[in-house]
Amino acid sequence: MRTEYRNDPAMDPSGFVVLADYVPHIVQEIRYYSTYNFIGERIDGYEEPCALLTIEAARALKAAASELIVQGYRLKVFDAYRPAVAVKHFVLWGIEDQDIRMKPYFYPELNKTELFARGYIAKQSSHSRGSAVDLTLLDMSTGKEVDMGSPFDLFSPISHPDCREVTEEQYENRMLLQRVMVRNGFQPIDCEWWHFALKYEPYPDTYFNFPVSAEYLKR
Repeated sequence: MRTEYRNDPAMDPSGFVVLADYVPHIVQEIRYYSTYNFIGERIDGYEEPCALLTIEAARALKAAASELIVQGYRLKVFDAYRPAVAVKHFVLWGIEDQDIRMKPYFYPELNKTELFARGYIAKQSSHSRGSAVDLTLLDMSTGKEVDMGSPFDLFSPISHPDCREVTEEQYENRMLLQRVMVRNGFQPIDCEWWHFALKYEPYPDTYFNFPVSAEYLKR
């Protein structure tokens, strides 16, 4: 730990890397830096459109990405490290904010309060521990995302990895991503096909709160 962060380890970025520097062929679309997400505005704490991860998670993701390159795919990342202030933004939106402008696109079947009860949004996120990532596959022959049967952050039972209401091809695409990620040390969750967390994460009890910023890591 850097000595300047001894009194606040949640602000210490010394165990993190910029994912694009570590995995040069990774594709990124950092949704919470943009306005195209389930809230409809840039999320607190996202100062740059970049993905940050712990060194251990980045190393494991690099191995997964290298395995997929051989099969004609790249990994496309939507989110990685998420500061605790961003999670607070989610929670306050869910409790206090009456704005539901993005409901038709991200949670058409649910009320906002159900997003927490059903596990789609957590009041403490594994992303804030720095070793979780949201991603999909990009087909290098077409330059398009692989069809997973539902888009990223669609909060619905159809997004559960084991949902069989999707086509066989869509289900197999999900399983391809899951098999490669699990083989390289990540664990899936039961309600989002895109979410994976490093099984042996280096900071299991720390919820970091420094900004999503490559510049912050250079300080």
